[in-house]
Amino acid sequence: MDATIVPEVQKHYPVLLKEIISIISPQYGGTFIDCTFGQGGYSKKILEFENTKVIALDRDIESEAKANQIKNKFEDRFLFKNIKFSQLNNLKLKNENVKGIIFDLGYSYVQIKDPKKGLSFESKGKLNMQMGLNNYSAEDAINKLDEKELDKIFKFFGDEKESKFIARNIVKERSKKKIDTQSLVEIIENTKRKKNFKVHSATKVFQALRILVNREISELIFGLINATKVLKQDGVLAVVSFHSLEDKIVKYFFKSLSEKKSISRYAPITEQPETLLKLSEKKAIIPSEEEIAENLPSRSAKLRYAIKKSDFYDFKTDILDQFKDLIEIESYGDKLWKRSP
Repeated sequence: MDATIVPEVQKHYPVLLKEIISIISPQYGGTFIDCTFGQGGYSKKILEFENTKVIALDRDIESEAKANQIKNKFEDRFLFKNIKFSQLNNLKLKNENVKGIIFDLGYSYVQIKDPKKGLSFESKGKLNMQMGLNNYSAEDAINKLDEKELDKIFKFFGDEKESKFIARNIVKERSKKKIDTQSLVEIIENTKRKKNFKVHSATKVFQALRILVNREISELIFGLINATKVLKQDGVLAVVSFHSLEDKIVKYFFKSLSEKKSISRYAPITEQPETLLKLSEKKAIIPSEEEIAENLPSRSAKLRYAIKKSDFYDFKTDILDQFKDLIEIESYGDKLWKRSP
């Protein structure tokens, strides 16, 4: 579908917007970082409040057109950067009163329906799935990674129960021809023995490939670490996730830094807080029935947030060790670009 004829309500719907605005309290002013700008829903709402400034990030360069519209209206209070959110600590934020950082880890309707991105199993042609600033595509992964690697990617990133058989049949088929979107969907549908008529057979494999190609595990982990560093005291870090793997990472990160002593490398022991983050709510916030009725994709969204108790920049976290197995699987993609001509 051409993005120009997508109805506005389908084009953009910022999930859990009311809840996020309530949590980050932009009415008191400050600088807010929208780490996943997309169509600009959160940024536009924050800028409605005076004395606010928004720094918006997005790895997808196509978001810049929407960002420029906002820039024209709020020239002194809005800045857009085409970078990955894992790099937000590279921004010059020393003099910024960063009071809130937002991550919305979902894909927009416009992105999913964009045939160039090849995110959907309904797309025709090349497997792409690159959201921007990537080193390889899903086509590279499907046609070049070995059977064991594909099996692990589908199993751990997509929770695909029949990962081994799907990987085996992909390797068989690609010896005859290059795998594209349609042929991958056919392989999956012909392989799967148990059909779930509520969920498309290819859903989990496509999720796994999106995670791999965009390195979503390490991106999220370093995004969380660096966001926590740059937040000021009493600032809020809010994350909306859409699948269990993302939520597991966010939940662990927040829980560990709110329960375990986080030691700064530089500050004297006597000045260090017992914990770096405070959780006002331990359970995830989910969309209301009204929101789900209006925007069905929001049904899988979970919002978690934490408040930073101190201005400490450096802290210790074991999150990289906790998820090292997933990061290792993600690194299978390294050979796709390091060895390419």
